[in-house]
Amino acid sequence: FQANGLCFSVSDLVKAPPSLKNIFTELKEDLGIEKTSNELDSWAKQGVLLLNATLTVRAHEPNSHKDLGWEKFTDFIIKEISEKKENVVFVLWGAFAQKKASLIDETKHFIIQSAHPSPFSVYRGFYGSRPFSKINEYLISKNKKPINW
Repeated sequence: FQANGLCFSVSDLVKAPPSLKNIFTELKEDLGIEKTSNELDSWAKQGVLLLNATLTVRAHEPNSHKDLGWEKFTDFIIKEISEKKENVVFVLWGAFAQKKASLIDETKHFIIQSAHPSPFSVYRGFYGSRPFSKINEYLISKNKKPINW
């Protein structure tokens, strides 16, 4: 059992999965921050919603629960946030996430898109994308508190 309910996050008792390691590598490159915990609760407590397009999966079988209905649920969440909030940063990592851009009102929100942090795509645009500094720059420009990554 790896997942703890937050996208990419795992318990500190579990070895960090490759995508999480790549996220931490980009965080260090982007902002010089060395993350020491695999758990991303501190981000969630600051308002970072870590959400996969599909919320469950069979172990070691990526996309094994695709098309079970999770997409309708996550689409609803994204639409609700887009409609009812302002100045939200949506970070869409990978092709599945980028399909969600059509659900977001770009006149009210900021969208960051790049390759997924998976080892299969990390060198195709994830590394060097600087999402963490871009998020904070946008939040500051809207007089909002930046994220303490």
